[in-house]
Amino acid sequence: MTPRQSTPTAAGSPQGADVQDVQLAVSGMTCASCSARIERQLGKVDGVREATVNLATEKARVSFTAPVTVEQIVATVEKAGYRASVIDRMPGGRRPDAAALLGTLRSALPGQRPAAAGTHPADHHSTHDDAHGGSHDGVAPGSHDGMDPADHMSHGPAADEIRPRLTVAVPLTVVVFLLAMVIPAFTGSGWLQLLLATPVVLWCAWPFHRAAAINARHGASTMDTLVSLGVGAAYLYSIGQLLTGGEHLYFEVAAVVTTFLLVGRFLEARAKDSGKDALRALLDLGAKDVAVLRIDPATRVTGEQRIPVEQLVVGDQFVVRPGEKVASDGVVRDGASAIDASLVTGESTPVDVAPGDTVTGGSVNTTGRLVVEATAVGSDTMLAGIQRLVEDAQTGKAAIQRLADRVSAVFVPVVLGITLVTLVAWLVTGHDFSRALSVAVTVLIIACPCALGLATPTALLVGTGRGAQLGTLIKGPQVLEDTRRVDTVVLDKTGTVTTGDLRLRSIRVRGRLSKKAALTAAAAVEQGSEHPIARAVVDGARQARITLPAIRDFATNPGEGATARVNGTEVIVGKAALFESVDESLLEHARSHGGTTVFVGWDGVAQAALTVEDTVRESSRAAIERLGRLGLTAHLLTGDGAATARSVAEQVGIPESRVVSDVLPADKHRVVAELQQQGKVVAMVGDGVNDAAALAQADLGLAMGSGTDVAIDSADIVLVRADLDAVGDAIELSRETLKVVKQNLAWAFGYNTAAIPLAAFGLLNPMIAGATMALSSVLVVANSLRLKRFGS
Repeated sequence: MTPRQSTPTAAGSPQGADVQDVQLAVSGMTCASCSARIERQLGKVDGVREATVNLATEKARVSFTAPVTVEQIVATVEKAGYRASVIDRMPGGRRPDAAALLGTLRSALPGQRPAAAGTHPADHHSTHDDAHGGSHDGVAPGSHDGMDPADHMSHGPAADEIRPRLTVAVPLTVVVFLLAMVIPAFTGSGWLQLLLATPVVLWCAWPFHRAAAINARHGASTMDTLVSLGVGAAYLYSIGQLLTGGEHLYFEVAAVVTTFLLVGRFLEARAKDSGKDALRALLDLGAKDVAVLRIDPATRVTGEQRIPVEQLVVGDQFVVRPGEKVASDGVVRDGASAIDASLVTGESTPVDVAPGDTVTGGSVNTTGRLVVEATAVGSDTMLAGIQRLVEDAQTGKAAIQRLADRVSAVFVPVVLGITLVTLVAWLVTGHDFSRALSVAVTVLIIACPCALGLATPTALLVGTGRGAQLGTLIKGPQVLEDTRRVDTVVLDKTGTVTTGDLRLRSIRVRGRLSKKAALTAAAAVEQGSEHPIARAVVDGARQARITLPAIRDFATNPGEGATARVNGTEVIVGKAALFESVDESLLEHARSHGGTTVFVGWDGVAQAALTVEDTVRESSRAAIERLGRLGLTAHLLTGDGAATARSVAEQVGIPESRVVSDVLPADKHRVVAELQQQGKVVAMVGDGVNDAAALAQADLGLAMGSGTDVAIDSADIVLVRADLDAVGDAIELSRETLKVVKQNLAWAFGYNTAAIPLAAFGLLNPMIAGATMALSSVLVVANSLRLKRFGS
């Protein structure tokens, strides 16, 4: 079993104290050394239990206890030389767990009835209270503390901030380069180069110089330190040469390197912004305003009033016309339509809804007019929960990234040392200062820890965002490592392989009685019952277009069956024990068929046997075949009897040897543990309360979004779509994301390992170094963006 990661506790933080979380937008970071520095400074604050800073999303997540305050945390970040602002805070306890964030999933999937206790045929799911109670202070879906949800999506050095400096740098640099490398020297050429290069070095490169100075004041060094020293050294040395009549000028080096780096920053910012498209799309899904039904106090007539969605409260009834978005999670009170929730849940087919069905905020009404009663608004909606869970996953760090962070933390000081050694070595071996300086500047400029810092977070940013679009929510980066090792998947039957909805499957009659007559008699009695088996029999009769006769004297015997008078005859429907005589052929039918069999008869004699069975999802067989192609061995786990388990296994293509039936809820955990003891790395897919322990025991837990809060909270991945094929999507996307992370890290480590020695031995010039360094970060981000095409 993979141990669940615990939160590291800072020295002096009281155990058992209330832990609070705050999420910050951090600006001014330029490389992995910056994020590592902020983490170190926050970690030194007594009472901070954990601090995670993500370079790609430019956010920090800090867990802390009293007496630490949010203001003190922000001040610590700013004291380290960066800017910070609060975008989310959870006072009085930890951040909501997955169940709190996605507890609406089970009732919010379009077209589903709110669950009632005892209606599930096997798992006995707990009910979910849709009324979240109280106002939500007008917080918009997906927002935090009333902020515009988009406020923290672009707080970093955006492409728009770099563009004006780049616009100035490019033409000036081209001219400087031509003067230095192409146009023959002429009187005043050096002074003209100085004149043109100065704006590039001083104004266009100002972000590098400013960041380097801020870090220097705090005794730290980052990539900006390397760039500022390199560009500054080339520029100042050239001025010295110009004033003393020397011939070795490097103005073109200072200008070209600055321009290349600005181009790299610009492309990186554009690419990183593109990587946030999925999360931004989630934020944009919510409706901006809504037509609520209000009673006019003067006329007492109910009419429509359009208000901002932030003012919607639980209990409000609102109108959704064809083509409009559903403003919040709710229950249909009037009208019928088809709801397209593909952008929220990944479910591609519109779902028919009618009064009593639930709908999800952000989904689109396609045909009819609906009146919906809001059951969750603002931050309690399913859409807001998905957004927060995706953000949580993007803010975390995988174990493989922490290695890169440790390297980045010491990288810049080591490079500065290598640069100094290189300069001295070239001088003592008889080279002139101009040549030695050129080589040293090349070492400074080509060494870039940016790619190391961006390798994991950019891939995680794009991968988790794409997963959200496909209805697959990955809870954290550590999950990626687990998916790579998994070789066995255990599938809970009810609600996972099957829908959990009972359907009439077969009828066996005695003597010359017709199946239609048997079904008519049974359904007539069962129409008076609300039991799931009774509803399945009645639904079967309706599908056969049978008109049911009226009944009298209906009586039910809980756990046994029911009786009623049909056309003057007392008809019994229920267990075999209710009859004086049951034909052996009917008993054999019950034994040989999966599902649950009830008998119908009169005068003490059972006349027919009707078998109802859980419905296998249409996609289950293809999904299990796909898991096999991914190298996963599927096992079926169920609390149902052997006949039912065999029937379902045959339909989905799982051999009988990998079917475990008659499993008590407490034993599901044991089955997973036994497989692990055999050396297997196990993924568990479930949806019920009785699956929670097994989900936690498994190396990788996947909860169907239609499941219970406890199951969702115990899982590593939440599948919003009630579709087993989403399991394959989750595994494949996680593996592909991890693959991209490793490619990025291989490039980042390989680039620096090869580039620094080449530069130190004088095999590269500073301009090539600047272009290569800028390209390294762009390549990492561009490689991560390939994940946006996954599944398309």
